[in-house]
Amino acid sequence: MELSDLFPAQGSKKKRTRVGRGHAAGKGKTAGRGLNGQGSRSGGTKGAGFEGGQTPLARRLPKLPGFTNINRVEYIPVNVSRLEAKFEAGSVVDHAALKEKGIIKHSDALVKLLGDGELTKKLTIKLDKVSKSAKAKVEAAGGKVEEPC
Repeated sequence: MELSDLFPAQGSKKKRTRVGRGHAAGKGKTAGRGLNGQGSRSGGTKGAGFEGGQTPLARRLPKLPGFTNINRVEYIPVNVSRLEAKFEAGSVVDHAALKEKGIIKHSDALVKLLGDGELTKKLTIKLDKVSKSAKAKVEAAGGKVEEPC
């Protein structure tokens, strides 16, 4: 067998129908569009969502209030009670440590420490944001909050 011997299977290749090219072509005169009506005209199709003159769904539904802020920054909330349960006294709490302990899934996520719960261990916090109540609890336990990393 050679490259020149290859050919498509019988019946797999079919010439496209050239419409509007006379009676002999089989699709002459009206080119398969029928006689009259919207579908017979050029550009006669309506756009997506057209419902035959009925008020489209997009116009029947109410406009909902509000908007989506494209500049929104999402923080993963972590409470001091989680740190109390997972960390030893004197530990440094940063993204890598939180991921290692299974508190967050990705170490590049933004984290905010919140003040729910009690904290008795001395910890060093290196997170993106810390609430006032969380900062007060960390400092009351003898720990410190460093600037965002």
